[in-house]
Amino acid sequence: MYHLMKKTSNLPAALQRCFLSNAPKAAIPNPDIKYTELFINNEFVKATSGKTFKTLNPANGEIIAQVQKGNSVDVNNAVEAAQEAFKLGSPWRTMDASKRGVLLNKLADLMERDIVYLASLESLDNGKPYKVSLSHDVPGSINALRYYAGWADKNHGKVTPIDGNYFAYTRHEPVGVCGQIIPWNVPLLMLSWKFGPALAMGNTIVLKPAEQTPLTALYIANLVKEAGFPPGVINIVPGDGLITGKAIVDHLGVDKIAFTGSTEAGKLIAEGAAKTNLKRITLELGGKSPNIIFNDIDIDQAVQGAHYGLFYNMGQCCCAGSRTFVQESIYDEFVEKSAKLAEKRIVGNQFDPNTDQGPQVDQEQLTKILSLIESGKQQGAQLVTGGSRVGDKGYFVQPTVFANVKDDMKIAKEEIFGPVQQILKFKDFDEVISRANNTDYGLAAAVFSKNIDTVNKVVQSVRAGTVWVNCYNVFGAQVPFGGFKMSGLGREMGEYGLQPYTEVKTVIVTTPQKNN
Repeated sequence: MYHLMKKTSNLPAALQRCFLSNAPKAAIPNPDIKYTELFINNEFVKATSGKTFKTLNPANGEIIAQVQKGNSVDVNNAVEAAQEAFKLGSPWRTMDASKRGVLLNKLADLMERDIVYLASLESLDNGKPYKVSLSHDVPGSINALRYYAGWADKNHGKVTPIDGNYFAYTRHEPVGVCGQIIPWNVPLLMLSWKFGPALAMGNTIVLKPAEQTPLTALYIANLVKEAGFPPGVINIVPGDGLITGKAIVDHLGVDKIAFTGSTEAGKLIAEGAAKTNLKRITLELGGKSPNIIFNDIDIDQAVQGAHYGLFYNMGQCCCAGSRTFVQESIYDEFVEKSAKLAEKRIVGNQFDPNTDQGPQVDQEQLTKILSLIESGKQQGAQLVTGGSRVGDKGYFVQPTVFANVKDDMKIAKEEIFGPVQQILKFKDFDEVISRANNTDYGLAAAVFSKNIDTVNKVVQSVRAGTVWVNCYNVFGAQVPFGGFKMSGLGREMGEYGLQPYTEVKTVIVTTPQKNN
């Protein structure tokens, strides 16, 4: 496959160390596909329509499995199971909060036990390198569940002083049945990000995995049952967005929707939630994140950081640093070094330990990325390296770098979601902040500078939900993630991630008066 020189990895040092610690855990390139049915009320069942859909290996376009395709009837069955599990007096509602934490930890234990199989299945279905699934995605998913397991018995209300002879306090209660719709770029991680806070707070779930990558979610369903979650607490209904996803959004028995995906789909979900029963919504949507490189930084550090910020996960990352702004005095050197680093990336089969970049997830993404690359060339951007498909089998794209990109070009405005780095030139602080904020998105941003005053000014000035300083794509279960503007509503992860899964109830009690 496409590469100019052999190397072991372009991962940051921390991830390389994590991978090396997992080195003996060899991949299973052809894992047995054990579960392809809907999971409702703790049982695997066939779709009522009898219909299925294909999930493909993006490295070669071959069919991995036929998966049962849920429709509105199946969604209704799943919602009814979730409602039954949420009823007052049910095993789930009467369970001690600490026991919910025990169950989440048990699920994490089972994932840890099956980490090689899960990482292999994720890489087969999604196309990401196995070493990344093993060192990042599956461990990150386990960490998210363990983090929220600790919150299960700690999210409590407050006693509030109130005028008069009254005693006032608040309760944090679960919202109810939560519809969760996850994307294909980091399927297992997004499942855990949504499972964790919802279950810790005592909600029940109907989840739809992306139709491109349903397999790890269905395997987790089996672990849910093994862990001992009561029937109906977690239900998983694979299918497409227009039928299955819409049925979840439109269902009057669903109290909340949590969605990660495109801004276009997020708008439809917000509209559907408002038109039905005014569901609570959490939306983590698209981005066109600015990564601002000032000329006082160590240029090699900045090149490496910007490279990882864009090319991580084959560029299929909503917070990718896809507008790399570089100060003009170091611009040419930065472009040259960025191109050389991109050319070192080894593109190939996701199970080859030398692979840095696997395939894009499907033909639709491949076509979209190549079309946007072509638009960049036509609008006058300088194609420095890459720009083409790799091979004729699978959905591989060369690591691509554009220079002399202007703000009004299509590649500088639209989310490419692929391995295409756009490098823009700027002169001074005020100019770059104005340009960085001139977007409908606001998911993330980064600044590379040794000047603490410059860093602080950028952090305060840029409109984004996360700002990385001299690093990129650093995540933790403890810190919230979400966007400004059209990049979404609400936050996931950290203590902030609990709030969308609770309702605050105020209780005011009259107190007896002394007899005179």
